Amino acid sequence: MTDLSASGRSLQGVYNIFLALHLLAAIFAVGPLVHASTTAARGLRTADAAATASAARTVKIYTAASAVVVFFGMGLMSADDPDGSGKKVAQFSDPYIWSSVLLWIVAIGLSVLVLVPALKQATTRISAGEAVDNLTARVAASGGVIGLIFATIVFLMVYKPGS
Repeated sequence: MTDLSASGRSLQGVYNIFLALHLLAAIFAVGPLVHASTTAARGLRTADAAATASAARTVKIYTAASAVVVFFGMGLMSADDPDGSGKKVAQFSDPYIWSSVLLWIVAIGLSVLVLVPALKQATTRISAGEAVDNLTARVAASGGVIGLIFATIVFLMVYKPGS
């Protein structure tokens, strides 16, 4: 005979650990990514090559680190529901899960394919004394969209529409 209350506490413990790790990863990886993305255009407006190089490096590092958030999210999703129902916390087929992953892929794509290259190009141009006016809008827009995408992901994770 098994003690269901001990089993329930064990399930709750695993769930809480994955939830804490997922939230910590989101705060310490996605937070700096969104901050660097949304403020990167400032370096272009002030023609500060060091600032644009730093922003490019920060965005690149935290873009890669954001995969940890997805990793712990998948672990959390596949954990047994702590309510003892025997179900998993979520399924990939839940609309809020797959749409969040899709949005994350779009944000990562924007970061790696648009924002980082534009910041590197701006750094090179500023260092050479050239104008970067044509890059400012691209950097500002892509950074803003990345911020909005991650805000949308947070909304989806909190309200879980469609589940």
